[in-house]
Amino acid sequence: MSTDYSRDTIFVGGEWAPTKGTGHIEAISPVTEEVIATVPSGSREDVDAAVAAARRAYDTGPWPRMSVAERVDAVGRLRAAFERRKEDMAQAITAEMGSPITQSRTIQTTVPLMMLDEQREIALNTYPWSELRQSASGNALVRRYGKGVAALITPWNAPMMTVIQKLGPALISGCTVVLKPASLAPFSAYLLAELAQEAQLPEGVLNVLTCDRAEAEYLVLHPGVNKVTFTGSTGAGRHLAAKCGELLRPITLELGGKSAGIILDDADIPAAVEAMRLLSFRNSGQICTLKTRVLVSKKRESEVVEALGQMVASMPVGDPLDEATHIGPMVSEKQSDNVERYIDIGIREGAQLVTGGLGRPDGLNQGWFVRPSLFAGVGPESRLAQEEIFGPVLSVIAYDDEDDAIAIANNSPYGLSGSVFSQDIERAISVADRVKTGVLEINGAPFGFHAPFGGVKESGIGRESGWEGFEPYVELKSIGLPKEYADSIA
Repeated sequence: MSTDYSRDTIFVGGEWAPTKGTGHIEAISPVTEEVIATVPSGSREDVDAAVAAARRAYDTGPWPRMSVAERVDAVGRLRAAFERRKEDMAQAITAEMGSPITQSRTIQTTVPLMMLDEQREIALNTYPWSELRQSASGNALVRRYGKGVAALITPWNAPMMTVIQKLGPALISGCTVVLKPASLAPFSAYLLAELAQEAQLPEGVLNVLTCDRAEAEYLVLHPGVNKVTFTGSTGAGRHLAAKCGELLRPITLELGGKSAGIILDDADIPAAVEAMRLLSFRNSGQICTLKTRVLVSKKRESEVVEALGQMVASMPVGDPLDEATHIGPMVSEKQSDNVERYIDIGIREGAQLVTGGLGRPDGLNQGWFVRPSLFAGVGPESRLAQEEIFGPVLSVIAYDDEDDAIAIANNSPYGLSGSVFSQDIERAISVADRVKTGVLEINGAPFGFHAPFGGVKESGIGRESGWEGFEPYVELKSIGLPKEYADSIA
């Protein structure tokens, strides 16, 4: 791609400013393995400047003092700018992290637009910004208002989806934001800053800087920050949560997953297997909610394994800019090596390799490509079944009966997502009720962005999306009212 994504500035206080540090982050193409751009590696002084700009915008600027409708309108302008440059955003995401272009045009860019639509609708029509509560014990006017400065730490795998999931509610609530995108996905964040300029957001409302891990932690713990939200690995999330706990600073965590797709005996097997094409392999297997454990009864195991093997083998691997590609490269050499390591672990643990395996896919001599792999006969206690791989590797685990399936699904440190496949929806719901996870789909049906999203156990703390997605960014204040006044406004 001829587009030059290199930058030598950060976005602070509504302007592009030179960094005070001298370091740079090299963006390496996952397709060519070559450096395709450099962006600044922000220093502590740059973090100070970004937080100070967000602090001014919250403490003395117009943003928190606008009405909700005015902020919704401003976010609507940002949405319109995003839609005008949707293809630019899709191309940037494919360039930076290798998402197949057809998926960059859908889950990476169309989904964020859908999120913004639902966030704005919830803010105007559903969310209780101000409510009167009356009882025998008293009368209260309950108000919700923005917490202050929010630090958003976002991942590389779905850069705009995770940013917008946090950014929309934060801004609409009246918070101001410092966004620290993943170093592996800086292009899309810089483009978002350009869109904020086009939308004429007040200065300091959104600030964007790239930096390394130490400076990101400095941002999280900065005295000018009121709220932190982080999407990433469980290990990093646990570390940041401990640090925020010392400060009594609220933090929302969306972390790892090892989700189960439970295929009940009455399921439509061809439909369930085809659903796994996206439920288990979208974004080249680099999504935390993917169903990477397929649970099937022993009497239908061979049928499902054969069908899954054919499906996995049918997915073209290659150039993410080719619209025929289903599986693109891993984001980095480190990630590619990690996926290969787990494929080797599966083989050494004695699981049956149905398709895929070690080594590059045929005809791909450069780029961080791996072979989409399916394992059968996987033990529920094995590393292949217990550890998050974050690549195109799927495990089939056999169960004895429904209770056994649920026990296997719950035998995980994670609890982020899941699926149940059955032609009996009531039965599927009863199984879903017993799976310890934050979200779950029946026959792959999406739950939408008006519903809360998040995990249990080591998959996170808190919820995003839905009206619940506004809660992390607001403070509540209860104002006691004289009964006569409360009665008059009731």
